[in-house]
Amino acid sequence: MGIDRLISRLPSLPLGRLLGLSLGLADLHHHRIVRRNLAFAYPERCPADRRRLAWRVFQNYGISLVEFFQMRFMRPPDVVRRLRLCGAEHIVAALRQGRGMIAVSGHLGSWEVGMQVMPCMLGVKMTGVAKKFKSSIVESQVHAARTRFGNEILYKKDALAEMTRILRAGGVLGLLVDMARRQDGVDVLFFGKRATATPAAAMLALRYRCPIVPMFCAREADGSLSVHAEPALKMRRTSDLRADLVENTQRITDAVERMVRRYPEQWFWLMKRWKEHYPQLYD
Repeated sequence: MGIDRLISRLPSLPLGRLLGLSLGLADLHHHRIVRRNLAFAYPERCPADRRRLAWRVFQNYGISLVEFFQMRFMRPPDVVRRLRLCGAEHIVAALRQGRGMIAVSGHLGSWEVGMQVMPCMLGVKMTGVAKKFKSSIVESQVHAARTRFGNEILYKKDALAEMTRILRAGGVLGLLVDMARRQDGVDVLFFGKRATATPAAAMLALRYRCPIVPMFCAREADGSLSVHAEPALKMRRTSDLRADLVENTQRITDAVERMVRRYPEQWFWLMKRWKEHYPQLYD
């Protein structure tokens, strides 16, 4: 067995859990952020329950890091063996419209591996929109893993024209929609609290009438990965563009929240999700 196959077949669960627990112990700054986010989102849960959930968050993060590292050494059959696609009919129905498709997702489960379901299982290339890493060495390695199976990456800065071209050509865009800065986003409710979310998907869907399909990659109890594709979201279209953008962005955010509530330990609670409206939460 070659080194690539050996690495791709290493047991990601025990290795990832150990890595995640080590990160949780060493990175007290992010551990505090996780604990505060969980207390903010789940005030009804007792402190002991939230502490246990925080440790599961770090374990999941560690597993995701191991899986992303392994992806650099995988072949398409390795990806297919790890993934199960639920709701493929929703993707097929969206693509048949011939207007392109926007797959919206969040930092949940093994989201990087989940993106590979399109080229490896459906034979369809997806262009993911991402932010560049500051380190050129890290960026080159991450980019190589993300594009290994035929997907492409489009970087956020000045990306709108290329996103438009892809949709007009009937292509597929992949957007992670659970993070946004105040100047780039609109206000929505997330876990009943005010937050900021990017309106890019809603804006493109309204302008080009392309379907938005929520897709999330979650880890099941046995360690397998399930990509959940949901029916295309219904978009509100009225004469009030601003109100439509806000309402449709809220509908997209609601889809993310439903999946986070279903798999709370698998969302990336390490980010300051509510910083724009509740900065005191992270003081």
